[in-house]
Amino acid sequence: MTHDLMKQAYEALRHNRRRTALTMLGMAWGIATVVLLLAYGSGFGRAIETIFASFGSHVMGVFPGRTSMQAGGNKAGMQIRLTEDDITRISENVPQITRITPEVSKDANIQFDNRNFSFRVQGNYPNVQRIRNYEVEYGRFYNEEDNLQKARVAVIGSEAKDKLFSGKWAIGENIRINGLSFEVIGVAKPKMQEGDNDINRIIYVPFNAMSDLTDTHYINGMWLEFEGDNYEQIEQQMRGVLAQHYNFKPEDRRAVFVFSAMKQLYQFRIISLGLQVLLGFIGTLTLGIGGVGLMNIMLVSVTQRTREIGVEKALGATKSDILQQFLAEALAITFAGGIAGILLAYLVAFSVGNLTFYSALAKNAEAADIRLLISPGAVIVSTLILTLVGLVSGMLPAIRASRLDPIEALRYE
Repeated sequence: MTHDLMKQAYEALRHNRRRTALTMLGMAWGIATVVLLLAYGSGFGRAIETIFASFGSHVMGVFPGRTSMQAGGNKAGMQIRLTEDDITRISENVPQITRITPEVSKDANIQFDNRNFSFRVQGNYPNVQRIRNYEVEYGRFYNEEDNLQKARVAVIGSEAKDKLFSGKWAIGENIRINGLSFEVIGVAKPKMQEGDNDINRIIYVPFNAMSDLTDTHYINGMWLEFEGDNYEQIEQQMRGVLAQHYNFKPEDRRAVFVFSAMKQLYQFRIISLGLQVLLGFIGTLTLGIGGVGLMNIMLVSVTQRTREIGVEKALGATKSDILQQFLAEALAITFAGGIAGILLAYLVAFSVGNLTFYSALAKNAEAADIRLLISPGAVIVSTLILTLVGLVSGMLPAIRASRLDPIEALRYE
């Protein structure tokens, strides 16, 4: 039965090749639009994930501020000054934290041979490399032994290396930071750099060695990495620990500023999901236009084949037989156009390659551009939408054909 239906559908479509080809083209364009729009939405989401992955997603930055609420006998406006002891205090009371480091930074005069520049020098524990995803292109990052021995070693940013050394090999050379000699042991890989951000010009030194350059008793802030996804609970616990020690209210957001990468990522994920839904809806409307064209063509076909339908009914064909016959023709056009459209979408995606996104705003951000990678999920969703459109577009003409009166149909000229 199915074989006969498909054979009849094929013969009917071959009889009107031009009309069939134009209808298939409309369906192919519609399904290609759906697939490509879904691929764009998915590529946008991946680009956002890549941006956050380059800096770390399970990361929080904690920076001191001033109280804005009165707590106990302390008036609002009290300055909070964090110390290295707070690292231990937070580590012992917030078990979800896996790594934590203090940070002290200052602008310093950096000299090599006759070249002088003002770059930011940053002192952290060695685990900052894992927390902030600092990758080393040449050499190595400083380790625990370097920190314990207060070794004067430095890892320099990619732009700092270019300005200080140009094309010269930097590893093993000595630079002077505010007059003190530090050995270059590593050159960091370029990171995404937006606007005037000088992240690729930073000089990284061990936290203990930073005390030779500035007072490290009070720290500029701290960075931490945590496990799990409950960033709100971790922030609340951390604020509670600091509030108890420094006597401010935990809900006072200005006393301690907290940057949560995961919170930002979740917000962008919501935007990304909304964009994908919107693009999918637009693609569905475009495919619906192709469905309207299919419906019109099938209605014309029913009108032209009225006498044929009358003959089939006179020979014993039931309403169900006629319904299935015309619905099969509509679905054949739909899926033939669908296959062509999906192939077209793959061809366009392959030809286009990367679409400029974050690299238009930031340096070294080509990895965060949008790639039209068509996922199996996008193809499945598009096929479901295509099937729905084909059924709806083919059902009305099929029902109309099945309800024709055989006597009136035989009289039709």
